[in-house]
Amino acid sequence: MTRSTTFGPLAHRMFALLMAGVLLTNLGNSVQAVGASWQLTAMGEPADIVALVQTALNLPILLLALPAGAWADMHDRRRVVLGAQGFMLALSLLLAALALSGAAPAWAIVALTAFLACGIATFSPAMGASIRGTVPKAELAAAVALNILIFNTARAAGPALGGAIVAAGGAGTAFVVNAACYALAIALYLRWKPEPQPPREPRPLTAMVAEGLRHAFASKPIRAIFVRAFAFTASGAAAWALMPLVAARLLDAGPSTYGLLLGALGLGAVIGAASATTIRQRFGAETITRGAGVLYGLAIVAVSLRPGLAATLALLVIGGAGWVQALSGFSVAAQLWAPQDVVGRVVALASAVTFGGLATGSWLWGHYAESVGVAGALLASGAAMVALPLLGLLVPMPDHRPPADA
Repeated sequence: MTRSTTFGPLAHRMFALLMAGVLLTNLGNSVQAVGASWQLTAMGEPADIVALVQTALNLPILLLALPAGAWADMHDRRRVVLGAQGFMLALSLLLAALALSGAAPAWAIVALTAFLACGIATFSPAMGASIRGTVPKAELAAAVALNILIFNTARAAGPALGGAIVAAGGAGTAFVVNAACYALAIALYLRWKPEPQPPREPRPLTAMVAEGLRHAFASKPIRAIFVRAFAFTASGAAAWALMPLVAARLLDAGPSTYGLLLGALGLGAVIGAASATTIRQRFGAETITRGAGVLYGLAIVAVSLRPGLAATLALLVIGGAGWVQALSGFSVAAQLWAPQDVVGRVVALASAVTFGGLATGSWLWGHYAESVGVAGALLASGAAMVALPLLGLLVPMPDHRPPADA
């Protein structure tokens, strides 16, 4: 098959179809997260329980991403994507039914959120690895950046939409909207016709996982990416985990304001993702990672000082831009440095350490907030982010341009 056939207009239409499904999936996830977090807040649950929603969203990705990445390298990725979407659709319908019937205790909300995250942990590596087969390598960085832009567009629109939905119809309605997003994504992925993957010799899952770990941790650049990604997200997780309490306790507001706060973070993330390619062309990976951490950290420190709603929203836009500049860099670097035959597993590991940092940090900052208060936890998290660039002296980020055989 010629290159023009493989990467012609049809392939780019397939890429657009994949990205539409990514948008719907992450839009639904954002709406669901708002519904779950605000439901626990409205029930009067303490900070550590509310923060468990972020842990439930992210911990399964840490635990399952590598096996899911191996699964994506072993099996037809379209079937993996559709299977994960169907699983998430069923769970979201169950969660909606429980919430609308008034029979959704805190443990059920957290548990079903965690099971939904298991579906995301399976979906994301298969989708991420599929991007590499849809566009030529010269366009890979831009395609990954576009994927991140779409993800953060959903992060911007989803929370604001989720806040409005919860304010109007309650958390159960938000869970119904999440189910509808999954159903639409399934309809799109049924139209996806990827290029046939080369036949692979059947191998045990444990051997595939071990091979992925061996390739990743034998590579000094990939190890550095993982260390920096985990440290970044663990240190900065407080704002994401405690945002419903920022709305309820620091601003004395309701779910609509909570949605606006997350929407401001997401809007900043969109701005950061949209400018990521341009900034990556002008600055090195280490410079971007350091600057992004300081920008995000200073914004969160300022939010902890309770400057009022308007100023808080502006600060969160700035912070969100810094946040996604770093995360975009981690994702692109993992894609570019991964050998082709283990790209699914390396992408999965990158997701695992990134979201594992969020899960760990959310749990720790939630407990810390119970001792020092929401504002104190935000202040400490922001200060940690400002100091985090010092880690680059010991573990610098690798260059944007890997060797040709990487």
